[in-house]
Amino acid sequence: MLSGASRVAVLEVLRSSDGPMDVPAIAELVGLHGNTVRSHLDQLVEAGLVESDVQVRTTPGRPRLLFCAVTAPAAKTEGSYKLLAEILAKGIHDGEPEPGSVAAEAGRRWGHEIELRGGLSAEPIDSVRAVARVVALLGDVGFAPTIGEVRGPGPGEARDTATVIEVHACPFYDVAREHPDVICAVHLGLIQGALDQMQAPPVALRLEPLVRPDLCLVHISPASPSSDEVVE
Repeated sequence: MLSGASRVAVLEVLRSSDGPMDVPAIAELVGLHGNTVRSHLDQLVEAGLVESDVQVRTTPGRPRLLFCAVTAPAAKTEGSYKLLAEILAKGIHDGEPEPGSVAAEAGRRWGHEIELRGGLSAEPIDSVRAVARVVALLGDVGFAPTIGEVRGPGPGEARDTATVIEVHACPFYDVAREHPDVICAVHLGLIQGALDQMQAPPVALRLEPLVRPDLCLVHISPASPSSDEVVE
């Protein structure tokens, strides 16, 4: 398993846990050797994404070291997420022949989890509300999104209009300049995963990275049967 993807897996196990976990329990869930898990935990603690504490014991025996994911406002963890993005990008490029596919799937899981944790209704929603929730999600992550110019359908496209979301402040800009195929795929997957979880109508997604140093564009349009980028 790739080092970057493995480290993300360790973090996700801790985020989904109901309480602190020790190394053997984490290793069993992610399928890695305990020493490998310890190495990943050291990096995550250094990044500020995980914290550790010594178990308080009331009986004789050596206390265990327990780990849990850090929960903090996005603004306070921006640097940590940048570091995690670097870890993911480097790990994928070092050993994965199709880094974009791996990154997109990681982003999809991220978006699915964020939307699931939002605690909103599980009922399917229409495309207008779906776009509004995508904008809100991107804002929560730190992208400073706005709705851009809405264009009408082109030849052969659905009659409904397409939406352009302008992303003005990518929290991972420095990493994205060096690894756009990985980081931008993660972001596209993030949107896809959220749309999947909210049971939105099928759409076609396209991302234009770094149109300007301070701007990326996300295109969301009604799906057509021939589209290769349909989100169902």
